[in-house]
Parts: sequence; structure tokens; C-alpha cells
Amino acid sequence: MVKAIRVHELGGPEVLKWEDVEVGEPKEGEVRVKNKAIGLNFIDVYFRKGVYKAATIPYPPGGEACGVVTAVGPGLTGRQVGDLVAYAGQPMGSYAEEQILPADRVVPVPPSIDPTVAASLLLKGMTAQFLLRSCFKVEPGHAVLVHAAAGGVGSLLCQWANALGATVIGTVSTKEKAAQAKEDGCHHVIISKEEDFVARVKEITSDNGVEVVYDSVGKDTFEGSLACLKTRGYMVSFGQSSGAPDPVPLSAIAVKSLFLTRPSLFNYAATRDELLGMAGEVFGNVQSGVLRVRVNHTYPLSQAAQAHEDLENRKTSGSVVLIPIPAVPNEMDVSDCSFQETLLS
Repeated sequence: MVKAIRVHELGGPEVLKWEDVEVGEPKEGEVRVKNKAIGLNFIDVYFRKGVYKAATIPYPPGGEACGVVTAVGPGLTGRQVGDLVAYAGQPMGSYAEEQILPADRVVPVPPSIDPTVAASLLLKGMTAQFLLRSCFKVEPGHAVLVHAAAGGVGSLLCQWANALGATVIGTVSTKEKAAQAKEDGCHHVIISKEEDFVARVKEITSDNGVEVVYDSVGKDTFEGSLACLKTRGYMVSFGQSSGAPDPVPLSAIAVKSLFLTRPSLFNYAATRDELLGMAGEVFGNVQSGVLRVRVNHTYPLSQAAQAHEDLENRKTSGSVVLIPIPAVPNEMDVSDCSFQETLLS
């Protein structure tokens, strides 16, 4: 038996339960992995609330982790006990000390990349990769708007788009997050609680608008995002942290012949070759210094509910990682720097 988080009913962070589970042995085409670090992503919140539907209830949440292979299924080649691997996406179940995974969905992690970084990076990094390179190919001279620029994906989008030669405009909610976005390559930062982001984007672009908007916020920003686009611009809606956007009539995007997409990573990393190519580019950009991963918050896996609450309340920036260690006393501040250093040592 190992410890894991399970969800027996949809709802708030309190539905995340810390339980004993049976892992078993890997079958043909599978590996068993002992997780060292687990990535927390907003999609985990969507599943917990029922915005996205889990295949079954109860279900084990989480879709990103890095760990060591402890067993391989019969006849499997290419993976072996002791390998450091990471995965992102399906199947769900990463909120666990150990888990069984399809061998073709795990990727090797370079020795120079810490497991905590890998666990915080793969899903967000591959998301940034396909958003910037496939959904819309960002090139030098383009102007891009990134909402939630200090978030996990937003931070990577800003750094990568800047490296590609784009003019990066980011929206954030606080002055502290604005400072981080600047460090991450934003040329212009808009504090959305203090400024009208549509008016500021028009001002920054001399009323021309941007080539592409990357919007993970949804309801609160969607219409404004459309207004920020230039003629034949691309609206990339890849999240809805504020709720689902209202329906949009085709006439709303016909005025400027806009392109609108609601992409999913899983459709861009459907094959083994696609997965390895995307992961390789992400890890390569970390090794070369193009991407700096901000693991700003770590929590014990047993305190996943607190991590979810902080994420939803916009108390976090950068990436959030869960560490599979025994629970700590309630009075310990899980956001304390000394605690984070203990977790990562």
C-alpha cells in the first residue's frame, strides 16, 4: 500500500482525501514509478470541480510527475529500473507516492534537470511549446498578449516568446507579479486590477493590436482579448480560470476575420514521436537557459487541498509542486522558504 490523494465527490479543495491505495505490478507495456515530485496544474482544479469530467468517481487526480522507475512490465525494452522519467497528461493519478504508467507516455529526464523542476515543467512547457510553435507560429516582430503572465504557463510563454523575438505584453493581478513578469521577458506589463487592458494594448501597439492572444483566464478576459487582436489575428483560448466564456457569435470574429482556437495538448502530443520531440525541445530550452523554471511554491502531497486553495485564490505565482513526504504539523507554514528548502534538499 502507498499513500495517494483520491476524489470521491466533486467540489472544493476539501474533497481531496489522503488515503491508502494499492499500486500492484506493471503489466505488459507499463512501468511502475516512485514519484519524487508532482506538478500541480489548473486542469486539476477543473477536474475536481467537474468542469472537465473524470472517467470514474472516485478518481485519483493529477497529470504530471517526475520519478524513478521501480519495476517494468514483462518484455518491455527501452525503459529500465532506476531510470529518471517524467510524464504529463494521461492517465490521471500523479497525486500518489507511486503509480503505474504506460511506458510510451513517459519521457527520459536529462541528468542536469532536477526532478522538482521536471515535475513542474513538462505539462506547462509542452503547452507553451505547442501554443507558440504550432497553434500560432510566433516570429520576430510579432506582438503577443499573454494573460496571467506570472502563472506557470504564462511565465514560460513570456520567456519563450521573448526569445523568439516577439514584443510581449502581459497581464497580471498584482505589482509583485508584475515584477516577475518583467523578469520573464514581458516588455509591457498591465496590472489588470488597476488598468483597462484593452485600452493599454491599443496604446502600446499604436492602435494596431496584437497578432495573437494567449488566454487562460476565460470569462473575465475573452471579449477584451478579441478586441486586442489586429485584423486576421489569432485568439488562442487554452483555459478558463475565471469560468467559461460566454458564447461568441460568428459575427463577432468576422469583423476582423479573426481565427479562434480552443486547443488541447493531448491532440498535439498524440504520438510517441510528437511527445518526445516536444519534451526534448522543452528540456533543451531549460538546459540552454532560454527557459527559467520558477518553482515558487512546494507543499507536501498530503496537503494538496491547501495547494489547490492557494492556486484558486491567486496566492501563487510560477509553478506549484507537491512533494510525496509524510505530512508535517499543521502549524508549519508550507509556503515558508526554509520549509521549501527542506523539501528540496
